[in-house]
Amino acid sequence: MVTATATSALNFVDDHKADLSTWTRTIFDFGETAWREYQSADWYVTRLRQEGFDVEAGSGGMPTAFCAHWTNKAGTNGKAPTIGMYAEYDAVPGNCQDASTVKRPRPGLNEHAGGHTDPHSGLGISSLGGLLATKAAMEKHGITGTLRFTGEPAEKVRGSKPIHAAKGYYDGLDGMISFHPFYMLPLCNTVRWDTHCGAAYSMVYRFICDQPERWGISDGAPIPQSHSAVRAPGANDALMMMYMASKALRDSMLPHQGGWSISEAILTAGQATADNLPAGLAEIQYMMRVPTIAMAEQITAVLDRNADHAAAMTGCRVERHWVCKSRPGLANHAMAGITWDALNIVGAPRWNEAAKAIAREIQVNTGVEAMDEPFIDACESLISPQEAETILRHDLPPSQINSTSDDYTDMTWHAPTVRFYVARPALKAPKGFSYPGWVMNALGGISETIEPMVICASKTVALTALRLLEDEGARRRAKGEFIERTGGGVGGSKWIAPLCDYEPPVHFRWPEYVTTARGREWWIPTGGVQ
Repeated sequence: MVTATATSALNFVDDHKADLSTWTRTIFDFGETAWREYQSADWYVTRLRQEGFDVEAGSGGMPTAFCAHWTNKAGTNGKAPTIGMYAEYDAVPGNCQDASTVKRPRPGLNEHAGGHTDPHSGLGISSLGGLLATKAAMEKHGITGTLRFTGEPAEKVRGSKPIHAAKGYYDGLDGMISFHPFYMLPLCNTVRWDTHCGAAYSMVYRFICDQPERWGISDGAPIPQSHSAVRAPGANDALMMMYMASKALRDSMLPHQGGWSISEAILTAGQATADNLPAGLAEIQYMMRVPTIAMAEQITAVLDRNADHAAAMTGCRVERHWVCKSRPGLANHAMAGITWDALNIVGAPRWNEAAKAIAREIQVNTGVEAMDEPFIDACESLISPQEAETILRHDLPPSQINSTSDDYTDMTWHAPTVRFYVARPALKAPKGFSYPGWVMNALGGISETIEPMVICASKTVALTALRLLEDEGARRRAKGEFIERTGGGVGGSKWIAPLCDYEPPVHFRWPEYVTTARGREWWIPTGGVQ
């Protein structure tokens, strides 16, 4: 049954479709990457303050994070629960794509700039739409309660949520609502049931060659007399040894099961021109996605040994700096049931003829014959949490509790949390054909194609929040399950405490936009690479 408050929220989203569409495109066009989402975070902070929220900018010591609150004290429904929602808004370097049916970067940039892949632009605005719809219904129907909305930067490196968790930003919540766009089957228009995302560790190894004179034998001169004299290998060589050693030993880090992975990115190399001076600084980041914390610790031990030996062999010293230490997720069936009910009321997203025409144009531009129904059928249908769980577990060993990675998992240890998915637009492909990456990125920015997901997700967020606000029994069941699964709630016998014992890693050379004499551009100049 659709209640009066639910109807008000659904109507609010419908009435604000144009705003949500414009806002999604705004964040999409910012295309800012991890820890450097200055315009995106400022946009949210400004918008939330205009909507009457009290906002702490720079929450948790992260310049591009925030925490917003709004309380309705005028209600008549008794207790005043607090419900949490959040936005992500970071993009990915090297994925700059315009909202277009052809491959091209956004105006004034090259393809190496940041772009939204998941897309977090739609994720954040979907949650914001649900938040504002909930607020409007609370005001109209006199529902007492508090809404908490956090801005979560750097999700692509699992950045902010472990920090927010450790600093108490998820404490005191009666429920947390986590939404993510999805298209990978079976997690398409459904809710996570038992198998939640796993743990993730990420760190930066910084190699520093600040005493190269110790490498060779000095004749007393301040610099060697000959340009061919021996010199310390330096930081670049340390980084390359670290890179190659870790690649070579990857098969020996963990058993070949559990669906784990490890990736790396070079942040800084050399800090010198092509002179014959030793490179003074080089930095490499590693990200591991694993089912358990113990697996993450084992990989970390291998990487630490590799780093120490690489430094010793090249006349360098090494520092390890944490980027993230994220816990595996905790299920909550009561919360999943609440959101599944909401998703059934809303229904799966539907793409109209205007969206299909755009999809067909993309198909033709990628060499595919245009299809009458270009979108994957599963994008427009629901799948129950239990059925999705059965399919998901088909290829997992029975002992594996968690799979894949996302840092919403840190929220699950502080409040009853639901994780749900709504399909982003994805195109059917002929057998043996794969669309290039730009296609998915473009579909996430074109209003006609991304809007159905945003509207569906906004409505689902709002109906979930209102159910938690109005139904004390539902809240009690969700909290009871949380207490049982943690062995007593926060601090309980089965509870995992925050792993974050580090400061926000905001000071590294994360890729970003810069202002030069040429204007605002990506840190790789627009004309630098053709």
